[in-house]
Amino acid sequence: MTIRVVLADDQPLIRAGLRTVIAGTPDADVVGEAGTGAQAVRLARELRPDVVLMDIRMPGMDGIEATQMITTGEPAPRVVILTTFDDDDNVYAALRAGASGFLVKDMALEDILAAVRVVAAGDALIAPGVTRRLIGEFAARPPSTPGSRDLGGVTGREREVLTLVGRGLSNAEIAAHLHISPGTAKAHVASLLAKLGARDRVQLVIAAYDAGLVAPAR
Repeated sequence: MTIRVVLADDQPLIRAGLRTVIAGTPDADVVGEAGTGAQAVRLARELRPDVVLMDIRMPGMDGIEATQMITTGEPAPRVVILTTFDDDDNVYAALRAGASGFLVKDMALEDILAAVRVVAAGDALIAPGVTRRLIGEFAARPPSTPGSRDLGGVTGREREVLTLVGRGLSNAEIAAHLHISPGTAKAHVASLLAKLGARDRVQLVIAAYDAGLVAPAR
């Protein structure tokens, strides 16, 4: 199945580079391009893409507001934020708004394409090398009171898994830490997604901090 992608960035050169890489692959296609957040919302509703690659800083409606509007629709495309390191303060808000990934613009275009595939398949992705840093900084800015998240129905083992997800561990790392198989760790994560109504792993990280399972970085 071909992954339908909308590019949202106010810099034509960035859109052109992404378009060129995506056009050269058999499993993805650019179905629309937007230079503003408002255009991105309109195209997402009209074209129903699988993934929106979203810049944060755009004229008029920014990428955060656009992400919020796009991810509350049905069916909701998955949004991947493309940003620079100095946009960190905005990235936390974008993740809260429903983004499923966070990539930096200086990544290789081929790596960004690989991330599109990961997110389209239903997983979440944060750029390698910044995952724990981002999660730690993000956690220090929770808008809700720690411990306010209801974990009703979550088992003791699942709470352990959720805690480790909140610390930024992969399924393989969780399996090693808890002395279980990677398949069992993956099953626990899938169960948590269902029980907590979370769209992806990023939302599980948010849930872990909101429930007070992981202390904010200091």
